[in-house]
Amino acid sequence: MTDMDGVLVHEGRIIPGADEFIARLRETGKPFLVLTNNSIYTPRDLQFRLRTSGIDVPVESIWTSALATATFLDDQRPQGSAYVVGEAGLTTALHEIGYVLTDNSPDYVVLGETRTYSFEAVTTAIRLIRGGARWVATNPDPVGPSPEGVLPATGAVAALISRATGVEPYFIGKPNSLMMRAALNRVSAHSETTVMIGDRMDTDIIAGLEAGMRTVLVLTGITQAEEVERFPYRPNRVVASVADLIDEIE
Repeated sequence: MTDMDGVLVHEGRIIPGADEFIARLRETGKPFLVLTNNSIYTPRDLQFRLRTSGIDVPVESIWTSALATATFLDDQRPQGSAYVVGEAGLTTALHEIGYVLTDNSPDYVVLGETRTYSFEAVTTAIRLIRGGARWVATNPDPVGPSPEGVLPATGAVAALISRATGVEPYFIGKPNSLMMRAALNRVSAHSETTVMIGDRMDTDIIAGLEAGMRTVLVLTGITQAEEVERFPYRPNRVVASVADLIDEIE
């Protein structure tokens, strides 16, 4: 398992060695998934964006918080209904499990990432939750990256809705190990023989740890080397980048 942003790419640009790392995984036939908390894009969209960066990842090897959310809802309430605040990555995932998207007494309000949060959509979500709709969110990340600086993300909007409703959402994405367990099931893998590679101690590493995986922190993203000791848990390894792992794939 490997995170995407901060491990393979950074703000749309390839991290040196990431293309060789993925190519080696494919050559050796090792099952793998590229994970992301971003629910904006479908796996096919992300495949195209990665390919544009120079990394060739099969669409079936991409696992998003939107897919994990859809898997969770399909398990909890099959063929249900939801009011969605989010983009195509999330709405497509819910359509594919047979969910009806509606603002008429939905089973769930589902909050995901979007670059076009509207006051009207947030207000509708608040009213539905106060009216009894169950509430889940794709991930708790408060901000996301952009070339111009940070952007408010799902966690920040969730805080607004929580304040207005008095109800906290159930977050599906990292660091919830539920996303990791679903990913393991997708590739029929066991946690004891799986490694989670990430760039954030507070999402990737703790999610892998709680799912029973070995963990590797790369220093090409959010968490820097001097920050590791601040956390009460540690990764199994810390390396400069995924390029340092290429020769270990057999």
